[in-house]
Amino acid sequence: MESNVFLGVALHAIGGLAASTCFVPQKGTPNWSYQSFWLLMCLASWLLMPIGVAFLTVPDLVDVIKESPNDVLVNTTLLGAVYGFGGMAFGLAIRYIGFSLTYSIAIGISAILGTVVPGILNGNLIANFQKPGGLLVLAGLTVSLLGVAFCGLAGFRKEKEVSKEGSTFDAKKGTVIVILAGILSAVFGISLEQGAPIDAIAEAKGAGNFQGNAKFIFAMGGAFITNLIWWSVVHFRAKTWKEYTKVPQSTDGKSGSLPTYLFFGLLAGVLWYCQFFFYGLGHVQMGAFKFISWGIHMSMLIFFSFGIGLILKEWSGLSKKVTNTLLVGLAVLLGAFGLITYGSYIGENSGTEATSNGH
Repeated sequence: MESNVFLGVALHAIGGLAASTCFVPQKGTPNWSYQSFWLLMCLASWLLMPIGVAFLTVPDLVDVIKESPNDVLVNTTLLGAVYGFGGMAFGLAIRYIGFSLTYSIAIGISAILGTVVPGILNGNLIANFQKPGGLLVLAGLTVSLLGVAFCGLAGFRKEKEVSKEGSTFDAKKGTVIVILAGILSAVFGISLEQGAPIDAIAEAKGAGNFQGNAKFIFAMGGAFITNLIWWSVVHFRAKTWKEYTKVPQSTDGKSGSLPTYLFFGLLAGVLWYCQFFFYGLGHVQMGAFKFISWGIHMSMLIFFSFGIGLILKEWSGLSKKVTNTLLVGLAVLLGAFGLITYGSYIGENSGTEATSNGH
C-alpha cells in the first residue's frame, strides 16, 4: 500500500483535534456525578464505537479475529485494561492541577514512553532513527518535547495564578497522579503495537486504510472492562445509577433534560473514539515511520488542547508572561511537526527511489 506522510500527519492532526475536545461535552452535564458521565463516555468510546466501526470497515471481521493469534488478542486486551486505569488517573489529576497542566505532563510522558518502549521491546529503536530522514524525525520528536515543556510551564503558571482565586489546586497530589496517568496512558500505545499482527490479517482481507480498526475492539475493550468494574462499584456505593433515568436537581432546584445529558455523554465517547479512528488512518500513511505515530498523536493532542483553550478564552485575564509562554510552546510544537513531516517525507522518497532503481 502506497503511503503519504503529509496525509498521515494531517490525519493525526484531526485525531488530535478530536481528542482535545472530547471532554468539552461534560460541561453540558453539570447535575450528573462524575461517574455517570465517565461511564457513559466509556460505553460509547471503548465498546459501542470500536465494535460498530470495525464491522462497517473491516471485511470478514469475524474471520480476522479467528485467524489472529490468541496471545496477540490476550496481550492487546490486557494492556488495554491497564490503560483503563490511566484514563481514571487522568480525570482525577484534572481535579488537582487543572486541565492544562494535566494534558501537558500526562500526554508528554505518554508521547515519550509510547514511542520509545515499543522500539526497545522490538529491538529496533536505534535502527528506526538510522533510516534516511530518521535523524530529522528524532530531532522533531525532541523539539516536540521542548514544546510540551513550554506548554506545561504555561499551564503551571496559569493554574498558579488561578489558585490565588480559591481553586483546589494541589501540586503535590496532582503531580503524583498525573505521572501515573502518563505512564499508564503510554501503555495504550504499546497495546496498539502489540496488536499489529491483527492489522496484517485485516489488510489481507481487504481492510486497506481501515486495517487498524479490528485491534481497537480488544485494546479499547480491555479499557472498558476496567472502567466498567471500577465505576460500577462507585455507582453502587454512591447510589447514583438512578441518574441514568432521572437527572438530579441542582442547588437552585433546576433539573436538566435526560436526553440532553445522554447525548452529551455519548458525544464525548464518539469524540474520544474518533481520535484513534483517525490515528489508525494516519498510522497507515506513515510508511517506514509508523513508529513515530504515537508521539505525533500525543503532540497534536497537546497542541490543539491548548489552542482551543485560547480560542475559548480560557487564557484571558492572565498575565502576558503566561500567555507568551504558551504561544512559544505552540510555536515550538508547530516547528516539531514540520521536522517530523519532512524527515518522514525524505525517508519515504528514499525508499521509493531505491525501489525504482532496483535496489
